[in-house]
Amino acid sequence: MQFDYGKIKASDRYKLMAQSVVPRPIAWIVTEEEGVLNLAPFSYFTPLSSEPPTLIVSVGHRPDGTPKDTLANLRKTGRCTLCLVSPDLLEPMHYSSKALEHGVSEAEHFQIPMIETFENYPPMVQGAPSAFACRLLQEVELVGSPTRPLILKIERQYLDDRCIIDAERLRLDCALLARVGASYAQLGTSIDAPEIPNL
Repeated sequence: MQFDYGKIKASDRYKLMAQSVVPRPIAWIVTEEEGVLNLAPFSYFTPLSSEPPTLIVSVGHRPDGTPKDTLANLRKTGRCTLCLVSPDLLEPMHYSSKALEHGVSEAEHFQIPMIETFENYPPMVQGAPSAFACRLLQEVELVGSPTRPLILKIERQYLDDRCIIDAERLRLDCALLARVGASYAQLGTSIDAPEIPNL
């Protein structure tokens, strides 16, 4: 079966893409405006480059066409703290995806503990296995779409010591959640890369 993306609804394209490109990591982004913390998860998210060290995340708009708080706050402050999500944080992360009135903090509304980690950046979610202090490097105009891909430059990274299995070689093993379609999943058995033969 083939699907012509030019002939199907955007909602159907989303269903197909979200269940085909898996797993997708979750960016749980903390921004701040005048002391109000905004906390929102995004799964259209991936590393972009290690030079410069960048991530890319797509942020949409509200149904009325106004920017979501994450986008509005990043445009104002240029800074965010991006947390990765462990299985024990599934419930608060999922709760924080609910749209709240502007000016209402998800961290406060859902009683999600936060901790100051990076100087001059919003706090991170307490218990997150890893977090990045990021600056907004570039906003990409996606022609014909209300979605705004944002390129975030990593300034610093926090890692829970339990994620580090070899500090010298920088080998990590964190239990992280990902998005698979409309559900969440945790990576299972890892598979070592095979040796490439000399032909």
